[in-house]
Amino acid sequence: MAADLKAVYLIVGTDTPKVGRAVARLRAHFPETDVERLSAREASGEDAVAACNALGLFAGGARLVLVDEVERWKAADVQAVGGYLADPAPETVLALTGNAKPDSALGRAARKYGEVLSYEVSKRALPRWIAEEFKRHGARADSVACTTLVELVGDHLDELSFEVEKLAVWAAGEAIDGEAVQRLVAPRAETSAFAMTDAWGGRDVAAALAACEGLLERSLRPRRDEVPRVAVLLANHVARVRACQRLAAEGSTPREAAARLKQHPFTVQKAFAHAARFSEGELRGVVSRLAALDFVLKGGSRLAGELELERALVDVTAERAAAA
Repeated sequence: MAADLKAVYLIVGTDTPKVGRAVARLRAHFPETDVERLSAREASGEDAVAACNALGLFAGGARLVLVDEVERWKAADVQAVGGYLADPAPETVLALTGNAKPDSALGRAARKYGEVLSYEVSKRALPRWIAEEFKRHGARADSVACTTLVELVGDHLDELSFEVEKLAVWAAGEAIDGEAVQRLVAPRAETSAFAMTDAWGGRDVAAALAACEGLLERSLRPRRDEVPRVAVLLANHVARVRACQRLAAEGSTPREAAARLKQHPFTVQKAFAHAARFSEGELRGVVSRLAALDFVLKGGSRLAGELELERALVDVTAERAAAA
């Protein structure tokens, strides 16, 4: 065991990939045969203490006791661990992970006798976090790519980390843009641009406005910069729906259209479903309204851009607003 290791580590935080890497770094100091892993689902604080003391009876090397899900422990468990830490077994490290708070009783005990490693990331900081993950993998991704990945996957960091690694391998040193992310990542976020476009395709005004607000709220950009981007996302989807409507009229299936358009089958399937809700004339009217929105967002109106976006979204979504 490295001489500078502490008797205890509490490793917690919402940034689960970083938590995992911190645990892996700690485990690397010990042979696998000298690591015992417990779960607070079954193991009490006294069980963890017993494991530390039992391992300490063996001569010839350092040991690691790793306990997961320590947020499940009650006061008696924390008290047992705190008592042990006052006089820990030599050459034994106790590592605790889970959703325990750094300022909890367990966190205070860990800080007193060892170290607390807390890795946090807020939802608003996810695009920046993704950019750092790409950089860690030696890849380059623009801001649109990072934001698009959040929109498609959501805020599950382990899934985001997996997609970043996948995209980095695919890019092989080339820059990654938003179009590549849309093409290669299956959408599954609960709140994303797809929520807004789905609501538009379903002619659900309330849901479209709520999804739009979710996009604006989550973005790191100022709203004056994010509003035009959201408008472009909607315009791009409408263009895709028009293309799919034409292909459907020619007799193409969604799978065939996905191959011709070189887009993800899931995205094209959605576009086909939306195309069925609009006539050709209605889609022309939507395109005209979004062109007018583009004009006002570029200085053609004194109203706030957010308000102009909401007005346009109502116009292009509501049945009553459809062009003849």
